[in-house]
Amino acid sequence: MGRARAGRQTATPAVRVLVTGASSLLGGATVSALIANGHTVTCFQRSVSGLARPGATGIAEVQGDIVDAASVDGAMAGHDSVVHLAARVSPVGDWAAFEKANVIGTRNVVRAARQAGVTRIVHVSTPSVAPVGHGLIGARAEPAVVDGAANHYVRSKAISEIEALEANANAGLGSDLAVVAIRPHLVWGPGDTQLIGRIVARARAGRLALVGSGAALIDTTYIDNAADALVAALERIESVRGSALVVTNGEPRPVAEILHSICDAAGVEGPSRRVPVALAQAVGSAIDMVWSRTGRTDDPPMTRFLADELAHPHWFDQRETRARLGWFPAVSLDEGFVRLARAQARMSVPG
Repeated sequence: MGRARAGRQTATPAVRVLVTGASSLLGGATVSALIANGHTVTCFQRSVSGLARPGATGIAEVQGDIVDAASVDGAMAGHDSVVHLAARVSPVGDWAAFEKANVIGTRNVVRAARQAGVTRIVHVSTPSVAPVGHGLIGARAEPAVVDGAANHYVRSKAISEIEALEANANAGLGSDLAVVAIRPHLVWGPGDTQLIGRIVARARAGRLALVGSGAALIDTTYIDNAADALVAALERIESVRGSALVVTNGEPRPVAEILHSICDAAGVEGPSRRVPVALAQAVGSAIDMVWSRTGRTDDPPMTRFLADELAHPHWFDQRETRARLGWFPAVSLDEGFVRLARAQARMSVPG
């Protein structure tokens, strides 16, 4: 039997899990959570993750790319479950790159899973695949929508989620494959180079500003909670198969408070400037056009999608997610910021 972690209500018999994208922050945390629950894990990603250290038990590592069908086939053999995290995540880039990594990559994973007799896939998605206009207040997980997606990343993730869930609906065609889509929202924690890294870098450069009043309520998810939710989805997949569930800490707070808390933990000055919403949106749209026309791939200072996210509320009703997964977030946001500050302090110590 698996060993239940904090934030979990049940444990299930151990399974052999292939984790794609294990070298990411969420991938690494998910691998640790799976091992803690007694499962056997193979990490699959393009570069060495470092998770399968000498002497570690229950974990192996295979290098490969999800866009390479042969690599996926080889990695899939001998497993009965998959947590599919591998994806191209960026606010910029051409469509072909996102389609290759996120759409074709997911197709390779689903196809290989069917051929290998895998019975469970937890497909990691994003709440952004279900846009419902400006402002999400106590929202639920609506179906993914391809048309009108905010950017290439969101469009590719919408397509991949839809196709992954269709694999569950068609599982009777030659396989017994259960699929669930989990949408963690704004995952952060120590070691995060995406959300935390970008915020801290901009603050240090004096380029971090609030869009509008900064009062819009947003949900975020501490890394350990997101990982535990993915494990819960894997272990309870028969009761949630075919569904899409949003995962957050369930503690919506103003954007300004979140940004200041992150900056305080990192020991940098928080945002002191405010940019009008209309101006941020106009600048974001202009930057989107420039980056698209020039093919730039560096991190833009603003995008229209980011301006909208910072200006409008987006938080989610977590009652269905918690009830169906038998899961609840074990680490509060306040505790998460304490852990972040400790990690930042250790990083600043010489040697």
